[in-house]
Amino acid sequence: MLQSLPDVAGRRVLDLACGTGRYSRRMAAAGARRIVALDFCAAMLRQVVSPNRVCADMMRLPFVSNAFDVAISGLALGHASSLRAWMFEAARVLAPGGRLLYSDFHPEAARAGLTRSFKDQQGQTCTVTHRYFDLASQKEAIASAEMQIEAVHELRVGAELREPFPQSEQFYRRWDGLPIVLIIRAQKQPVRRA
Repeated sequence: MLQSLPDVAGRRVLDLACGTGRYSRRMAAAGARRIVALDFCAAMLRQVVSPNRVCADMMRLPFVSNAFDVAISGLALGHASSLRAWMFEAARVLAPGGRLLYSDFHPEAARAGLTRSFKDQQGQTCTVTHRYFDLASQKEAIASAEMQIEAVHELRVGAELREPFPQSEQFYRRWDGLPIVLIIRAQKQPVRRA
């Protein structure tokens, strides 16, 4: 994600579905003029350092149109009830020429049987409910929201994803080459002058 991040220095940034605010911290360090961290979960928002925290649904953003220059959203699209509505809402709050950068669990990984899961404090595996939108549908939704794709990155097991973790050798052997994370950067159409 950070390699695809547009320049945020002096810009208004929305950290969409911010979780604990890791991108908000990065945007502050990169010189963003104003950062708004939005999440539906109040417990997550309490962990965000940014002074501009908003508890709201990412499907109904409580901002005026054209309010941000950059919107960044990490691993949240799969929680959207509608791909098209999510994309339109993200595009609506971006100023003309603004950029959307988002990542999500790759639909190919879901098709292969991988799930989004984690271990809680008691060591129990928790699986996160997630919707999967194929790449063609995402491209279509981006175009419908009057944005243009600038970059698509598909992080593959054993290629771009190689960091060690418990039982990583087995994981890498089994899933070698499988795309696991999808990252897309798109730009909202600038205003055309006559």
